[in-house]
Amino acid sequence: MFEKEVYVNRRNRLQTIVNSGVILILGNNDSSMNYPANSYHFRQDSTFLYFFGIDLQGLAGIIDVDNNRHILFGDGYTLDDIIWMGPQSSLVSKAERVGIPEVLPFKKLFEVVGDAIKQGRKIHFTPPYRGENIMLLSDLLGLDYRWVKDYASTSLIMACIELRSIKEPIEIEEMERHMEVAYKMHTTAMRMAHPGVSEQEITGVIEGISMSRGGMVSFPVICSVRGETLHNHYHGNILKTGDLLLVDAGSESPMHYATDHTRTIPVGGHFTAQQKAIYQIVLDANNKAREATRPGAFYRDVHYTACRTIANGLKSVGLMKGDIETAIQEGAHALFFPHGLGHMLGLDVHDMEDYNDTLVGYDSEISRSSQFGLRSLRLGRRLKPGFVLTNEPGIYFIPALIDNWRNEKKFEAFINYNEVEKYKNFGGIRLEDDILVTSDGARILGNRIPIDVEDVETEVAKKR
Repeated sequence: MFEKEVYVNRRNRLQTIVNSGVILILGNNDSSMNYPANSYHFRQDSTFLYFFGIDLQGLAGIIDVDNNRHILFGDGYTLDDIIWMGPQSSLVSKAERVGIPEVLPFKKLFEVVGDAIKQGRKIHFTPPYRGENIMLLSDLLGLDYRWVKDYASTSLIMACIELRSIKEPIEIEEMERHMEVAYKMHTTAMRMAHPGVSEQEITGVIEGISMSRGGMVSFPVICSVRGETLHNHYHGNILKTGDLLLVDAGSESPMHYATDHTRTIPVGGHFTAQQKAIYQIVLDANNKAREATRPGAFYRDVHYTACRTIANGLKSVGLMKGDIETAIQEGAHALFFPHGLGHMLGLDVHDMEDYNDTLVGYDSEISRSSQFGLRSLRLGRRLKPGFVLTNEPGIYFIPALIDNWRNEKKFEAFINYNEVEKYKNFGGIRLEDDILVTSDGARILGNRIPIDVEDVETEVAKKR
């Protein structure tokens, strides 16, 4: 965890923004795989980590705004706990490390919340996403479990978004330090990308790299020669010459800050002329989008920069035609680029999306589009220094989507379907960096993972 003052300051700032009522922040518990004692790897709730900092099960925190009380709820360790887990420092000492002066048994949470309700005070909580916390909130607040999420506090959500969107220097340091692990994961995948190797073997090795550096993967690894499927978690293919291997993988630091990168790799180490042409278009989109990322810019405009680069590039190779600006406004380019340019990154790989991704990515200045492709842009609002984002343009040839649009005669003025047919076995290319918005622009966090054509081919040739 960070120094005590970090958590004290965060809670105090939150208390200032949410200026009345009781703020209730629940931690997570173990989730069982197939029976209670066999659980998935524990992952603490990110909001609880941000404000209370303690990475343990069975906890809840309250910030009583009206009475200026910060309380940690949890139970002490039993002898059985010590037998199975080893000696543990007391909950009181853990609370002291994050500046919480008051520790109460977990059952007291019902009393404190109940008293506040009787007094007619507002109980603020963020939308729960785990079943056990939905049921706990139902019991605490006397609500039907089916409607608990509807009572989540918008004022608390917006306060959390305001605070967490701008990363503190210590957060940036933690994220940048862990970028070395991401570099190792992706360069290892490049060196393993040779004929006869399985997707599963590469996936296992790069997951192991993340674990060996004290964290876990920040999301299930995407490692596939069928990169046209955006979130492809099938790892059963054997690599062969001519394949493009798309690897989208990230690691969590020991303090749970995420990395998220994508590279697309020529199996065996050499892009074909066709692959190289499409790859360069995506790389140009990545670079131009980063150059357009700066304080004050709407990220939707940065997304459009990537779209324009992709559409012009596809026109140059004969896959699109006509007036490109009109094509983009009407959404014709989304046949090839059906997702958004990027998203927030931090304690979550899609940072804060448990609150509501539209509230995180949009505001009173800009609203979310309903247009295919553009509606998948998770972040559209004006950028500020301290935002950490992903920058991940891509080009994909999705046979089902191509057939659907062609049969509907969709955007025939902009798409050269006869040429597109020749690419239906191509797959997909995505290139993703993690970037920090600075006072005058943006920069890549960590050393950039090899991305230029020659550098990727050189890395593959090194072998593992």
